[in-house]
Amino acid sequence: MTEVDAAGRLRAALDATDSSARVQAAMTAGTHPHPTYVPVLVAQCRFEPDFLVREMLTWALTRHDADEVIDRLLVELGSRGAQIRAQALHTMSKIGGPRVWPAITADLLKDADDAVARVAWRTAARHVPAAEASALATTLATQFARGEDDTRRSLSEAFATLGEPARPQVEWALATGGPYTRAHAAVTARLMDDPEATYDEAVAAAQASEVGR
Repeated sequence: MTEVDAAGRLRAALDATDSSARVQAAMTAGTHPHPTYVPVLVAQCRFEPDFLVREMLTWALTRHDADEVIDRLLVELGSRGAQIRAQALHTMSKIGGPRVWPAITADLLKDADDAVARVAWRTAARHVPAAEASALATTLATQFARGEDDTRRSLSEAFATLGEPARPQVEWALATGGPYTRAHAAVTARLMDDPEATYDEAVAAAQASEVGR
């Protein structure tokens, strides 16, 4: 089979209307990696509607040459499509390596799309060099009180991942922020104090503390 045939067959398989067939196509591409599969897999990430298929696309990409995949994902981080920006970050986080952290810009950390921002926060917290953790926390602190519960949960969990280097920024938000910022920062502080607690438990503890004052 020629390279063109291999890529074309994968593309056709990923066009299947049945999501389970698309999962199988991505799984096969990861099980038997081929350089020509990379652009096809990345392209599918732009519009794939099914979460499980997207996860399998990410897995398949992690089975290919890391530098080649990241080269393509870096381009997608500047895409106008929110889904591909989020999926590119997610996939880069799974691949890991020294090229991940420099790719996470302030624009991505403050992305207007909540899903993109959530992935950016999670990826940044996991891959930031220790020397830059405090600066990252300063940027993340500007996002307190943003969005709905799932977005706030992601931000609090990013701070918990950063740990003590991020403590001053949380305390700053508690001292100087508006009421919603202070409430979110209080939950975050609880989660940092008890990393074994769930976000919902941290919310309940923070609310109980506020009532007890």
